[in-house]
Amino acid sequence: MSFSFRAAAFVSVATLLISQPLPAQESGVEIDPNVFNMYLESVTQQPASQATAAQIEQVRSQLTDLYLLSNQPRADELRENPQIKAQIELQTRAMLAQAVATDFLSQNQATEEELKALYDSQIGGSSPMEFKARHILVKTQGEAIDIIAQLDDGADFVELAKEKSTGPSGPSGGDLGWFPPDRMVGEFSEAVQGMEDGAYSETPVQTQFGWHVILREDSRESVPPPFESVRDTLKQQVEGRKLQEYIESLRT
Repeated sequence: MSFSFRAAAFVSVATLLISQPLPAQESGVEIDPNVFNMYLESVTQQPASQATAAQIEQVRSQLTDLYLLSNQPRADELRENPQIKAQIELQTRAMLAQAVATDFLSQNQATEEELKALYDSQIGGSSPMEFKARHILVKTQGEAIDIIAQLDDGADFVELAKEKSTGPSGPSGGDLGWFPPDRMVGEFSEAVQGMEDGAYSETPVQTQFGWHVILREDSRESVPPPFESVRDTLKQQVEGRKLQEYIESLRT
């Protein structure tokens, strides 16, 4: 038997008042109203007051089946099964832990000062420049030197990248698009920043990935995102850090 949580389209009704224990069905099952409303909202993904009569009846039928099965004497026996006991324990603790975390965050929300301080530190620590570049990645220094020699003789960088680069950008002519320096490994980033627009590296650049020949195509001043556009992300970071610090305090 399957108990589906899939919600159907529904039309809002005026009221749904379930303040007393639900009437017994033909099966004799009485369903706790809090359990009923929680299950109903999980099905419809809307407040219980907006459920249709058909949805209410569907949920009542499903919960009746759940109650009937879980009230059987066999259920009491299975409750002592070590695996089932462990699963119940884990689910209970997971729900309680989530409730405690939610309660903690409701009382320790990120302040405006904290959000702006994090925004300033992230923006202040970022590079004011972005670069557009291509590269040709090969395994040996000798291969890279040979490629530079071909470029000196007038070879086309894009075609050489398609032909010789072992990197994932090779088929697209070594195109790396626009990026801030801190997105690349240190040696690569330092080389790009030390070049002029339109120039390619005069000597091979070695990184953990191999040997690179780099073409810096363009550069521009980076524009930081507006504070309001990243507020939610900053809020998650600040409150995530607070929760982690709280958990660490519990560990110690």
